[in-house]
Amino acid sequence: PRVAVLDYVEPSLKGTKWGLGGTCVNVGCIPKKLMHQAALLGTAVKDARKYGWQIPESLSHDWSTMAEAVQNHVKSLNWGHRVQLQDKKVKYLNMKGSLVDTHTIRAVNGKGKEMTVTAKNIVLATGGRPKYPTHVPGAMEFGITNVALECAGFLTGIGLDTTVMVRSIALRGFDQQMSGLVTDYMEAYGTKFSWKCTPKSIEKLPSGLLRVTWMDLNTKEEHQDTFNSVLWAVGRASETKTLNLEKVGVEINKETGKIIVATDEATSVPNIFAIGDIAEGRPELTPTAIKAGKLLARRLVGHSTELMNYDNVSLLLHAYAFILVYHAFYKPLEFTVAERDATQCYIKVVCLREGDQRVLGMHFTGPNAGEVTQGFSLGFQCGLTYEHLRNTVGIHPTCAEELIKLNITKRSGLDATVTGC
Repeated sequence: PRVAVLDYVEPSLKGTKWGLGGTCVNVGCIPKKLMHQAALLGTAVKDARKYGWQIPESLSHDWSTMAEAVQNHVKSLNWGHRVQLQDKKVKYLNMKGSLVDTHTIRAVNGKGKEMTVTAKNIVLATGGRPKYPTHVPGAMEFGITNVALECAGFLTGIGLDTTVMVRSIALRGFDQQMSGLVTDYMEAYGTKFSWKCTPKSIEKLPSGLLRVTWMDLNTKEEHQDTFNSVLWAVGRASETKTLNLEKVGVEINKETGKIIVATDEATSVPNIFAIGDIAEGRPELTPTAIKAGKLLARRLVGHSTELMNYDNVSLLLHAYAFILVYHAFYKPLEFTVAERDATQCYIKVVCLREGDQRVLGMHFTGPNAGEVTQGFSLGFQCGLTYEHLRNTVGIHPTCAEELIKLNITKRSGLDATVTGC
């Protein structure tokens, strides 16, 4: 089959654009993790003194060097995507698309040049863009957007004075015990938090600094301070408004702007499909969208009938009486010689109480959490149980092995601190 892809980025309010690859590659996961790595290296250099390395007392970080290196890597990924499309004979159009009818797309480039594309099937995957708090004067003119705690963490790590303003609770939707450990850790390492506060306005001073006025929701008092940059993290909105969905009969959730989809990613129009962040009820996660897209492509060309399994991505709710929680506070080996505080290094495995104690979820705070949990995620596809964990021989010495050593439940009330190696 002949395939074309339309990819176009509307400039942000600051005029920022980016290349082929979507949010994750350009302004999301990839640059975020590279900057997180920059912060980790700073910590590692400090730890190195304890291991005998002769490190100068004065350390500094050069933002422009890091930014250039990150941007160069992102550009290499943009080019790699272009090459892959050419190799697969996919027509790439750097144009913004909207639906004319159920088989026709109107495409417009940045200079206003227009063309139409017709297709048997249409897949919508336009993702989302960050929201701005439009009720706050100055927010759109002077603020930028990203993920609050992740950005605050690496900004603190590279030595910048960073404050997070929280309206209610941090990491809403996540286990609040784990959220508390994360924010406690961040505070211990220098990130400041203004709890129960909401911004009122931002104004730019002649010096170029931004003066932020906010209200303490507990005392109702107003406060002010100056900052170099302000990042908003108030959620994302689906990029569906300009697609002309209602004109061609594609049903959407009017509150969220997301597209209603069936189990096969089909919309209310049988030949139009939607995947990723714009699909109602789907996790807003890059790997989930990639997997769903691959499976959909195989179905459309008749190579498979396999549907995306969202069950083990979704959140499950079970009454406390029917679950057991195994947990442990542990100290990573890397922290010992460096004499680093491991108070927030914690593991929790949630299981059904009856039968073979099927594992419902895992929580992990500590070094390399993504690397640790990736392998265990496979177990959820295979019906992982607590006995499977207990019967597994650990790879020693690792943080991951602490998950298969768990034997103390929260219900028991016993001290869950790991002793020994």
